[in-house]
Amino acid sequence: MAYILHIESSSTVCSVALSNNETLIAVKELNSGYTHAENMHVFIQEVLKEAGIIASQLNAISVSSGPGSYTGLRIGFSTAKGLAYALQIPLISVDTLKALTTLAIETNNGDTKVLYCPMMDARRMEVYTALYTHELEPIKLPNALVLTEESVLSFANLKPICFFGDGMLKAKSLLEMLPNTHFMENMYPGAKAMIGLAYRQYTNQDFVDVAYAEPFYLKDFFFTVSKK
Repeated sequence: MAYILHIESSSTVCSVALSNNETLIAVKELNSGYTHAENMHVFIQEVLKEAGIIASQLNAISVSSGPGSYTGLRIGFSTAKGLAYALQIPLISVDTLKALTTLAIETNNGDTKVLYCPMMDARRMEVYTALYTHELEPIKLPNALVLTEESVLSFANLKPICFFGDGMLKAKSLLEMLPNTHFMENMYPGAKAMIGLAYRQYTNQDFVDVAYAEPFYLKDFFFTVSKK
């Protein structure tokens, strides 16, 4: 028996789940803008209470590693690392795009005839994306893609592709130019989608160093200072 707490904060969704091995026990999430700082710890307390266990009974913490929102990922990692350190339990880093793809594959009943392309909003006309088979084998590794007519042609001449994620919405008008494209609406990163991947990493003892683990930002964070 392995109780694993899962934390997802890479997008506007603030999501926490608790599993026993690969079985979901409790989940709490809210997609209402970037509310992670206000809700993350509250959600953790609520899923533990619903499951009837205390934090000291946890066997591991899993956290969505990115890519995604810089601030959201920082909050998720800070929370996960703090818990793992305090409880002296392993920390598991789960690829956000792969977890989102897991959800899409399950929703699509594991259709083997298509490839799966998650797209997460990276601001302006850019998305974080990758491309996987139905067995989660990578065809294209995670990358930051600027959406242009030319760039989306990189998906041409492949077998049918299923696109999903909040970044897909702004890419859809360009992607519709390609043949054999399919779209899945309302697909967002969530802690439930992390359970299978996290448990496999747990059984393989695929952990990250609590002291040095960092999110996978994929691109640098830029900020501006207002002029006085």
